[in-house]
Amino acid sequence: MSCGAQAELLEAYLDGELDLVRSMEMERHLSECETCSVSLRRHRALRSALGGASLYFEAPKDLEKRVGAELDKAMKASSAGPVFPWRWVALAASLPSMAILAWALLTTARTASDTELLNREIVSAHVRSLMADHLTDVPSSDQHTVKPWFNGKLDFSPEVRDLAGEGYPLVGGRLDYLGGRGVAALVYERRKHAINVFVWPEPSGKATFEGEASRRGYTVIRWRRSGMAYGAVSDLNLAELREFVRDLQR
Repeated sequence: MSCGAQAELLEAYLDGELDLVRSMEMERHLSECETCSVSLRRHRALRSALGGASLYFEAPKDLEKRVGAELDKAMKASSAGPVFPWRWVALAASLPSMAILAWALLTTARTASDTELLNREIVSAHVRSLMADHLTDVPSSDQHTVKPWFNGKLDFSPEVRDLAGEGYPLVGGRLDYLGGRGVAALVYERRKHAINVFVWPEPSGKATFEGEASRRGYTVIRWRRSGMAYGAVSDLNLAELREFVRDLQR
């Protein structure tokens, strides 16, 4: 496939929307084409910048009730008879609240879109690791071997636990790339099913549950704890992946 044709598929590749064959073709092309590799890095950098917290506005919790009340008053005023000048003033006064509501709805939609986008990237990274036979950079079941391996390769130190006693042995670790930054990928196994756990810094205060998603036959569970974000993905059934995540969080 030509460079021009691959360039047209770059955004679809970044969104994890290509099938396995085209994803492999794109991986091969990116390893050989510096122009497309630079373009991919620019796309990722732009996406990361657009996802910055400074671009988001957190709407007040009572916003919906306030806007609803203002709209009710405006509707009653407009249906009560001729619209006198003071009623136009009341209607105009409600416009800022309506604008805030529209902005809040837009922000919510963008947040949901970013969440889905990251879930796609997590699944795509998992699939790539299986397709390219590149599950680990440091194959080891010893957490004291895997954890120090990341030193100097990332700007953080991921927690590494061995869950062999719970039936989820550690297989190793590797470097990966999600959301425009380098992340740690910890690899576990359950009856020949690989589990990728992606870890990266994302301060958020106390521990929070991010949610579950299913995409292309894989399940993703995400959470945050102690200033770190986690994303576990596997083709395991949901019950077993939940069990694994509970064991990992202990």
